[in-house]
Amino acid sequence: MKLIFTFLKPYKAAAVAAFSLMLTELAAELLLPYFLGRMINEGVLAKDMDRISFWGGIMIGTALLSFAAGILNSFYSAHVSYAFGYDLRSSLFRKVQSFSCSTLNKYPPSALITRFTNDIRQIQNTVFMSLRIMAKAPLTVIGGVIMAFVVNGRLAAVFFITVPVLIGFLYWVFKVSRGMFRNMQDRVDKLNRVMQENLAGMRIIKAFWRRDYERIRFERANEDLSRATRTAFQFIEASSPVLFFVMNMSLAAILWFGSQQIGSGQTNVGQVVSVVNYALRVSMSMSMFSFIITSFSRTKASADRIGEIMRIRDVSEETGAADPNLAVTKGKAEFRHVTFSFPDKDEPVLKDISFTVNPGEKLAIIGATGAGKTSLFLLLPRLFDVQSGEILIDDTPITAYPVKNLRDGIGFIPQTPFLFSGTIRENIAWGNTKAAEEEIIRAAEDAQIHAAICNFPDRYDTRVGQKGVNLSGGQKQRISIARALVRKPKILLMDDSTSALDAETESRLLEAIRRYRCTTILITQKISTARMADKICLIDDGRIAALGTHEDLLEASPLYRKIAESQSGKEWHYAR
Repeated sequence: MKLIFTFLKPYKAAAVAAFSLMLTELAAELLLPYFLGRMINEGVLAKDMDRISFWGGIMIGTALLSFAAGILNSFYSAHVSYAFGYDLRSSLFRKVQSFSCSTLNKYPPSALITRFTNDIRQIQNTVFMSLRIMAKAPLTVIGGVIMAFVVNGRLAAVFFITVPVLIGFLYWVFKVSRGMFRNMQDRVDKLNRVMQENLAGMRIIKAFWRRDYERIRFERANEDLSRATRTAFQFIEASSPVLFFVMNMSLAAILWFGSQQIGSGQTNVGQVVSVVNYALRVSMSMSMFSFIITSFSRTKASADRIGEIMRIRDVSEETGAADPNLAVTKGKAEFRHVTFSFPDKDEPVLKDISFTVNPGEKLAIIGATGAGKTSLFLLLPRLFDVQSGEILIDDTPITAYPVKNLRDGIGFIPQTPFLFSGTIRENIAWGNTKAAEEEIIRAAEDAQIHAAICNFPDRYDTRVGQKGVNLSGGQKQRISIARALVRKPKILLMDDSTSALDAETESRLLEAIRRYRCTTILITQKISTARMADKICLIDDGRIAALGTHEDLLEASPLYRKIAESQSGKEWHYAR
């Protein structure tokens, strides 16, 4: 909680103003019962219209002061809460962006989305309500009890018994409900994950006719959330009758003792009316404590979840950069006895990998699914760090490069193309925001997508649906390739990114890439594509099984020969 509320410091002045106005409003409200008692005693009972007018005027002025203070308090409270929420959300976003892939793997997107939305909104609302009414409720209880003693100490003595009992009871309710609301937020994470998967995979769900299965999965997650929510709120609501019972008993006691004192001449009607009014205000404030406990319990759970993210220390991407100006200039890539395993996994994905790709060369990597090809790609831009061995670019360990400079020199085309909402132009320029229109078009031409873009009514201004839903698989791949080419990278990584292209288009694409004179490392499943590379690296079970030209591997590697024969017997006979 302390970490979260440090974001309130820039708005300390506005928060103090809101709190001061709330105290003004509270003071005015606490004075009204006192003035009412004086008006009854001095005006109504004495039948003195001047005193009735005098105290009535004071009460109207006090009510207007309370109204004005309440309006201004709402303004400052809203300013503080929304500015606080903006800063917290921005800081959380920057924090998540700084995470390494290892850390991101620990948190599913749905859990992070819940923190950005539900959790921050809950804290933001609590800040507003705290400055508006939450702090007012306990202060009303304290002020009401004090004013009741000022008016008549003997009648107010009832509060000595009821208030401490209620405070102890409410503290117990808060401690128990805090864990319930944490459980409820975790169920929100689960429900968001199911909804996110269903919305993203709606086509595959329809294709496999799995609507009933997914509906049942959603209903289970929804029922879990509903059950956790009911448990938490039922527990909170069960505390309200206890509060009302105790406060109504105290009110009844005040009325009984007040009537006895009036009969014996120890007090007057005005004092009894004032104390009863204070008792009613205390009772109303106590009834709000259920809402306050609910809000603070949920806020504590949300703050703990956000604090968990904010306290993560993940600086691995920023370490080791001795020269801030060091950049990739030639594109030579070298692996030296690299072994790598994913976090929390004992078995290495890559084992003792060693090879060199000289500037301008093209290396094709082939191997069975799960052999470790994509994992190898993740290491070059330092999306993950190796466990042993080292990777060098331009004969310099990659850990010596500032991460931004390292990645600026690399064009990365993922296996599954990912496009952002926006126009086609914006998606291509995403690779280089300073690219001129001519550079964007040239990258699209080289990626063999320019002609297809020109067939769209809005050409480069065509809007791309979420994740490119309105484009074909091949179009998305080629836009993703253009996005990498517009960077004019020194090293180009292509993770099976031509799988949706026909042979002729793929051939023209690879030929166009040669003109960039960049080092190209591509993952492919097609022997016909691998043959176009200067060297081929065959990976099997995380190890290099063979390395050389197409002809070398046909002669030296039975595994490669088997792959070649499975794809094209003609190709094998030709090579032999």
